[in-house]
Amino acid sequence: MTGRPEPYCDAVTTGQPVAAVSIGATVYPMPAGTGGVDERGRGGPVRTWVDGALVDARTAAVCADDHGLTVGDGVFETAKVVRGVPFALTRHLDRLTASARGLGLPDPDHERVRAAVAAVLADAAEPAEPAEAVADAAPADELMRLRITYTAGPGPLGSDRGTGGPTLIVAAAVATPWPATTAVATVPWTRNEGSATAGLKTTSYAENVVALAYAKARGASEAVLGNTRGELCEGTGTNVFVVRDGELVTPPLSSGALAGVTRALVLEWLDAVERELPLAVLGQAEEIFLTSSTRDVQPVHAVDDRQLVDVPGPVTRRAMAVFAERSAADVDP
Repeated sequence: MTGRPEPYCDAVTTGQPVAAVSIGATVYPMPAGTGGVDERGRGGPVRTWVDGALVDARTAAVCADDHGLTVGDGVFETAKVVRGVPFALTRHLDRLTASARGLGLPDPDHERVRAAVAAVLADAAEPAEPAEAVADAAPADELMRLRITYTAGPGPLGSDRGTGGPTLIVAAAVATPWPATTAVATVPWTRNEGSATAGLKTTSYAENVVALAYAKARGASEAVLGNTRGELCEGTGTNVFVVRDGELVTPPLSSGALAGVTRALVLEWLDAVERELPLAVLGQAEEIFLTSSTRDVQPVHAVDDRQLVDVPGPVTRRAMAVFAERSAADVDP
């Protein structure tokens, strides 16, 4: 990650530098020039690290002309955290790099990101003051959501980029587990599989926001989109698997779908295949499930007005069991 010339926007922090932080048995030294713990009072669930320092999420600051804010010129990753440990962090960092390269951003420094992640999770696990309520810290077995955001940094108020270097933000918050099954809704918009950002996890998520709001207004927790060819593509934050004639199938990445971390693991750990599928398959599939870093494998019990029976079905139950067993055995597969 390149350094920024002065002057530049920075988060305001106080406190002593953090020399190193740890997750489990792994110790991550903080890169030179990073660290600092703010003297906030706890009160919000989110712990945030911005370009070298832990800060209160309510007072964290980035430049008003940061390209991630003005034009969505950035990439991100979301990972689940179980018992204080992020799951599949290496895969998430590799995909963060792939997305950054797709946008023409410098490669993120993985060790810097790991140090920031460790600092945020260590901060989330401990109350700021001994006298504070224990509830202020995240319980050791609490499910958390980790967000890593990497943007082009400050730039002009248009599409041209600046030269100040990227912005890195890491935040974590307690997450609510998803229900055992869910409903999805198809939406009247499409994924452009030929887009310059197809398959990249960018911060330009407005179309996902609109699609998800449409689905939620219809009682679903996820929106599913087809692509411009009328093929099944993906959800706003999920990949979609279907079972037809007992075969487990998911759309190929050429459909425009994101290369989901959980999707990849399901393909590796189960007898699943990639194949182009018509969007109409959602009305015919024997079983349907979603995958994502926070949902793992989640069965679908309804698509629009169609109610599926025997949910979860036998293939989905096996997928859930295998994923639970394998992910518990290896936190960084």
